[in-house]
Amino acid sequence: MAKESMKAREIKRKQLVEKFAKKRAKLKAEGDYQGLSRLPRNSNPNRLHNRCILTGRPKGYMRQFGLSRITFREMASEGLIPGVKKASW
Repeated sequence: MAKESMKAREIKRKQLVEKFAKKRAKLKAEGDYQGLSRLPRNSNPNRLHNRCILTGRPKGYMRQFGLSRITFREMASEGLIPGVKKASW
């Protein structure tokens, strides 16, 4: 499980990205790079980190499911993910 502070930091970054998305797109279209540099650094979507929905684990993230590999494996073996059969793992 990820620390609560790390999860909160990611949520804060996500909110900043959403808040400045239109302004960032407008400045980028105009080519105003000085204006872009004045925006908060965490408002850049590149600063977001994918995390597992359930555990908050940042590593081994499977984008298609939004889960870490460990959580995916547990859920698949319990039959909670439709269409996934247990193979040789």
